[in-house]
Amino acid sequence: MSSSLSFLPSPTGDLITDRLILRLWTAGEAGAVLKDARLAHWAEDFPSEGDRVIAGLFAEHPGRLGQYGHRQIVERAGGPVVGSIGLFWPPSGGTLEIGYGVVVSRRGRGYAPEAVRALTGFAFTAPGVHTVYANVEPSNPPSIRVLEKAGFRPWGPDGHPGGDTGPSENSGGRMLRFRATAPDRR
Repeated sequence: MSSSLSFLPSPTGDLITDRLILRLWTAGEAGAVLKDARLAHWAEDFPSEGDRVIAGLFAEHPGRLGQYGHRQIVERAGGPVVGSIGLFWPPSGGTLEIGYGVVVSRRGRGYAPEAVRALTGFAFTAPGVHTVYANVEPSNPPSIRVLEKAGFRPWGPDGHPGGDTGPSENSGGRMLRFRATAPDRR
């Protein structure tokens, strides 16, 4: 990208990177995921189980369909949806959680770090947001590498380096926390 940002905003609200478009989910696409319907513009292995969970949350949290919510990851060349990424809006104390996933058929291409960098940069344009973080299981080294490649660093529960958040209700085990901070807060 010729910009100093990792993305360029478009008039439609999409975020455009070198190889990807981060497109807002529509209610119709979320409904198709929940009905196990196949849309022509999806990669053959989209949606994943994580995408089904996220689509189900939209009814409870309609704000996650908004500007700072969840997006589909779309390949610019050819245009299939290959994953999803999102911010868990609204922020709390200036921090936001990010989550992401790329379908198996498109992993290993660097799409996840590219998408994480772009959405994190966009999150920092929201008023008052200064930290974006992600929790990851220690048994998931590929996700840890995604975060490191996207510029995230380990972050302990007390705000200090370390990254171990302790036991997690979701995983039954320990989680590692990584964060990125806004350039003016480093």
